[in-house]
Amino acid sequence: MMLAKLLAADGADVIAVDADRDCVDAIRDHVSIAVCLNATDAEALKSQGIDKVDVAVVGVGDSFEDSVLVTVTLKELGVPTVISRATSRVRAEILSRVGADDVVNPEKESAQRWKNRLVAPSIMERIELAEGASLVQLQSPDSFHNKTLSQLDLRKAYRVNIVAIRRTIEEIEDDQPVTKQFLISVPAGDTAIKPGDVLILIGTDEAIENLPAN
Repeated sequence: MMLAKLLAADGADVIAVDADRDCVDAIRDHVSIAVCLNATDAEALKSQGIDKVDVAVVGVGDSFEDSVLVTVTLKELGVPTVISRATSRVRAEILSRVGADDVVNPEKESAQRWKNRLVAPSIMERIELAEGASLVQLQSPDSFHNKTLSQLDLRKAYRVNIVAIRRTIEEIEDDQPVTKQFLISVPAGDTAIKPGDVLILIGTDEAIENLPAN
């Protein structure tokens, strides 16, 4: 339900389908269309234009059998991209085999994000690029301040590459202080790290976790 609300708030046309009328009523005012129907019924889905959507997300609650049936039905209707929810590796494999284009495990992903935040609280955001490798936004450690990238030599010292620096500055406009942010993309070796800078880095998860926290 939260995903549907977030997508709709971002301007997407969202059709919410659920067999539980209470759930439908709860989201009706947040999405383009909200209907109560059996999502395993192909004709019912077609009557609501589900066969014309670009992406369908299957988030059936407790019934894995229904998740499989809905995934198969959506693919048979010709939906280009079907993303299904799974709670285990075996279930994810089954959903992939029956046609799911992508499979997500929200509980596992949430736990992973919290693990990353607890292990490395200075990391503000992490995007997984491949197995064991990420792009992260890191609050610049105190030990980096007022040193150039050449002096720090992060590639040699920590086996990470810095791709950008996000910097906050304060200016005066119309006699009022104004806070602005700008991005230093592909910073040169003589670029010095300043307090408050956010470093955008790429590296293995192990290397990133070995970066100093302050």
